[in-house]
Amino acid sequence: MSAVALLLAAGRGTRFGADKRRATLADGRSLLAHSVQRARAVFDDVRVVLREGERGEDFGLPADCRIIDSPDAALGMGHSLAAGAQSLGDSQAQAVAILLGDMPWIESATLRRLVEASSASNIVLPRHAGQQGHPVIFGREFWPALGQLSGDEGARAVVQAHRARCMMVEVDDAGVLLDVDTPQALSS
Repeated sequence: MSAVALLLAAGRGTRFGADKRRATLADGRSLLAHSVQRARAVFDDVRVVLREGERGEDFGLPADCRIIDSPDAALGMGHSLAAGAQSLGDSQAQAVAILLGDMPWIESATLRRLVEASSASNIVLPRHAGQQGHPVIFGREFWPALGQLSGDEGARAVVQAHRARCMMVEVDDAGVLLDVDTPQALSS
């Protein structure tokens, strides 16, 4: 199964108190660079959705990292996700993994396992310790619906509308639940 990664990083992160995408982890790289590196370890095609006018080098991203502008990012995650989904027209992949730029601890083995469970006609969701996590992987059949999203709800409406096509995969990786909302989360 071939899959492309779409990493959402156009949000404001207001609870963090500053631009959390630039916050550094213990290895000195930015939070966003770390999340992108994790994705690139598994996916050949990683696209990063940023606010309009931002550049990958502003966050220490590799020069060959594909940046997708989200001109309506301030209107909510749905708009950023739609901008990313609309960029997939040139991809031959059969699924897209929607990753969040503030979740740097997802293990590569977990990402591979989720991709292996994916198909062009299903939605794969990880679950750890009874809680649904990220990333969610959408088969190619759902890309048009993702491209129509708006508001701040993300892809929840697409998942809800296609519950019968969802596959929950149990994982032993707390990283699917851990995001960075506050500076304290970086040290936990």
